Amino acid sequence: MSGLGACSKSQSYSELLREEEKAVNNFLAGQKVINNIPEDSISFITGSDAPFYRLDEDGYLYMQVISKGDFSQKVESGDMVYFRYNRLDLKAEYLGYNPSWTGTQDQLLDNSSMLPNYFVYKNQYLQSSQSLGQGIQWPLKFLGYNCEVNLVLRSYYGFLMDQTSCIPYLINLKYYRAEY
Repeated sequence: MSGLGACSKSQSYSELLREEEKAVNNFLAGQKVINNIPEDSISFITGSDAPFYRLDEDGYLYMQVISKGDFSQKVESGDMVYFRYNRLDLKAEYLGYNPSWTGTQDQLLDNSSMLPNYFVYKNQYLQSSQSLGQGIQWPLKFLGYNCEVNLVLRSYYGFLMDQTSCIPYLINLKYYRAEY
């Protein structure tokens, strides 16, 4: 049972949003944060100790670049992009529940028993893209295929299933080009 389901009283949406903000701020307090995006993609600092860059004006999305990927293979509008991810519930961590990482990162791309996760870049009309939210596409504005990032993703830009619960995630993403 989730921590929210165990509450004796239900929380209002505004209370959930405040708790989400506290959870994100708590996580970012232990990180180096840069409030500006570099003017060119080459200037992103990379690695597991790289800073988190604020991507939007409201502070709902932060990106740490682990690997910039291949700039000779930039994603274009309409491209099908495969991805693997693991994510950590930052609200559960903030509330002291010691959450586990969950996701698809350990699945092999060529494992035919697993359906690949994908979206069509800049197409929010497809159900598959809508259900994933807008946030996971943002890194591809700056980076190439085969990049890896960590995102602090507030529910506003997150997976549809997380939006009404106001669950923020730290999500590790790796992006791949669809092979035809």
